[in-house]
Amino acid sequence: MVLRVAACSAFATRAPLVLALAVGIPPKGSFVKRRTFVKIRIALVCMLASLAVSADQQRSWPNEWFAPAVTASEAGIERFSQSPMLDDLDLPPVEDRLPDDPMVLKPYRSVGRHGGRAIITLGDSWQFFNWEPSLTFAADMRTLLPNLAESWSVSADGRTTTIVLRRGTRWSDGHPLTSDDFIFTFDHIWMDPEMSPVTSRLIRGGRIEKVDDLTFRYVFAEPNPLFVNFLAQRHDFADPLHYYRHLHPAFTARKLVEERVEEAGFITWMAMIGALRGGIIEEAVGLPTLRAYRLLSRTPTMVRFERNPYYPKIDPEGRQLPYIDYIDAEAIVDNAEVVTAKAATGQLDFAAYTLRTQDIPLLKLGERTGLVTVHVWNRLHASDVAIQFNYNYDDPKLRALYWDLRFRKALSHAINRDEMNDIIYFGRGQPRQVSVHPSSIWYDEKLAFAHTRYDPGYANELLDDMGLEDVNGDGTREYADGTPLIITMEYLDFETPKGISMELISNYWRRVGIDLRIKLVDRSLQSARAQAGEMQMSLWHADRVTDILFPLTPDWWVPRTTGWWASMWNDWARYYQTGGRIGEEPPPIIKRAQFLTDEMRTTTDPAYRLQAGRELLQIGADNLWTIGTVGLAPHPVVVSKRLRNVIPDGIWGWDNRWTLAYHPATWWLDEHGAAEAND
Repeated sequence: MVLRVAACSAFATRAPLVLALAVGIPPKGSFVKRRTFVKIRIALVCMLASLAVSADQQRSWPNEWFAPAVTASEAGIERFSQSPMLDDLDLPPVEDRLPDDPMVLKPYRSVGRHGGRAIITLGDSWQFFNWEPSLTFAADMRTLLPNLAESWSVSADGRTTTIVLRRGTRWSDGHPLTSDDFIFTFDHIWMDPEMSPVTSRLIRGGRIEKVDDLTFRYVFAEPNPLFVNFLAQRHDFADPLHYYRHLHPAFTARKLVEERVEEAGFITWMAMIGALRGGIIEEAVGLPTLRAYRLLSRTPTMVRFERNPYYPKIDPEGRQLPYIDYIDAEAIVDNAEVVTAKAATGQLDFAAYTLRTQDIPLLKLGERTGLVTVHVWNRLHASDVAIQFNYNYDDPKLRALYWDLRFRKALSHAINRDEMNDIIYFGRGQPRQVSVHPSSIWYDEKLAFAHTRYDPGYANELLDDMGLEDVNGDGTREYADGTPLIITMEYLDFETPKGISMELISNYWRRVGIDLRIKLVDRSLQSARAQAGEMQMSLWHADRVTDILFPLTPDWWVPRTTGWWASMWNDWARYYQTGGRIGEEPPPIIKRAQFLTDEMRTTTDPAYRLQAGRELLQIGADNLWTIGTVGLAPHPVVVSKRLRNVIPDGIWGWDNRWTLAYHPATWWLDEHGAAEAND
C-alpha cells in the first residue's frame, strides 16, 4: 500500500508525461529514464485499477431503475412544487402543467434542489438531457418500461402495437401531447416519400391508426413484435403537429409553404423541417419539445437552454423536474483537446462524449485539484475496434483472399490483444471478438473469445498454407502468383482509440508479413467511400450489441443494411433489401444469416428467437466476419464538484442512449457543497 501511494505521488509530479503514458513508451527526447517511466505507468495502472467496482457494487443502482416508475398517486404525493425561476412567468399552476398522475423518478443518491446554470459542451447535450420516448428501457439494458406511454401492448400475432399515452402530458409550449403528433411523424416524416425517400426496413409495410386522442396503434403486414424496442431506443417518434402543420404541404397549401421556406432561407420544405427537428438552426428557438430543456438561444459559439416548464416528471418529494434551471452548451466543434482541458480544470460541469480513454491520466491529475470528479464508466461496445473486410471489393484477388477463413484467422491470431489492453486501456478493457454484450440473453463466452489467442506462429502457418510467401525478401508476403499484397485500411478516428489501435495492429500484422497501410479519413469521405464499396478495409466500434438493438439490427453478423460506418458487404445488403433487384447475390451461408435475421425479428416465439440468435452468432464466430480487439473498455465521465447524482459506474454507449436509464433530469447543482465522497 505504501508503495502504491509513493508511486502515485511520483506520477502526479510528472504531468508532461501523461500523453506518453497512453502509449506506454517514454516520449522521444525525454529526460526521464525508462525505469522511472515504468514506475510512473505502474502507479497510473494501480490508480485506475483501484477504481474498479464489483458487479455487486454496480447493482447498487436504485431498484426503481429496473421497474416501471411509480406515479404520484401510487407514491402518495398530493402536493407539487416548481422551480422559483418559474414563479413570475405567468404560467398555470404546476399541478396543471403536469400530467394527471405524473411519473416519480428516483435519484441515484439524493433529492435535489431547484436552480443553477450548468456548463457543458454541445456534444454532451444528448447525454445531459436525454430524449423522452414513448417507451424506455431499464438500467439492465433489456427490460422495456413505460415512459410517455402509460401502457402498451403487442398483439398475439405480433402485427399490432398499441400505445396509450399518459393523460395530461404537454409539449413545452403547453399544447397537449396527443395521438395526432405520433401520426404526423409516422405518416408525414417517416413514410413521406419527399421527406424520407428510403423507408427503414423496421417500419416498411406498416401504418398507424388513431383510436382516440391518447391511444393509437402501429399495424404491420408481417409480424413486427420487436417494434417496441425501436420505439424505446429511437428519439424522433413524435413531432408537434400544431407547430409543423404550417410548414408541411400535407396540411398547408404548397405554394404558401414554399414562400415560408424561401423566406427562411431554405431550398426545400424538407430541408427546413429536417433542420428544425435536429435543432441545428437559430429558427429552432421556440420549437416545442418533450425533453427536460427547451432551446433558448443559439449563436455560433454558445447554445443556451432553459428548463421545460411542462416537463412531465417529478421527484419523490413532488418537485417538478429537472432540478437545474439553465444549460449553457459551448459549441466546441471537433476539438477534443480543448474539451479535455476544460473538463480537467473544472470549467465544465459534465463532459463525456468527446473524452477518450487516453485522456484518463490527464483527467485524473485534474481531479487532484478537487474541482472535478473523474468517473470511469465502461463502454458497452463489444470491441472498440471492429475490423471490417470488404467482401464485395472490386478486385477478385482481394475478395478471394478475404473469403479464405485461414486469412481471417491468421490476422486475428496475429494481434496481441493483451498488450493492446495494457498499452491503451491500462488493463481495464477485455480482449475479445465482436459479440453481444454480457448482459444479453444471447451471450456466450466461448463466442466472445473465439480466435483471440495471440499466436503469431500459428498465424504464419496459416498464411504459409495459403501460399502467401515473401518472394522478394522485403519482409512482407506476396500473393501466390508473386504479385504484391498490400491492403489499405481507411478509417474515421472518432469516439474510441482507433488511431493508436491501428498503429499497433499494423505492426502486429507486419510481423507476420502483411503489409497494411493505414489512412485516416474524415466523416464525409468515410461515408462516400464506404457506401460506394471503395474501401478495401475499414473499421468502426461494435455497438448495437445489447438486447435493445441486437435482435433488430444485428449488423455485425449479417448484410442487412448499408451505412456510412459499414464497408463489409453492401452489395449483399442491397440484394437483401430489394429482393434481388439490385446488388449481388450472396453465398448460401450469408443467405442463411439473412434468413435467421428475419426470423429473429418477426417471430412471436421467444424460444425460437433465442435459438435463431444463437445460430446467427455461432455462424459469425465460426466465420470470423469481423476481427475484434478490446471491448467493454473504460470511458471517462467528468463531473464538476457541484454536480450531484451522476452515478460513478455507468455503461456508456449508443444502445442505451448513454445516460437515459440513469435519469439526468435528477442531476442537480450544489453551489455550496464539496464534491460528493466516494463517487
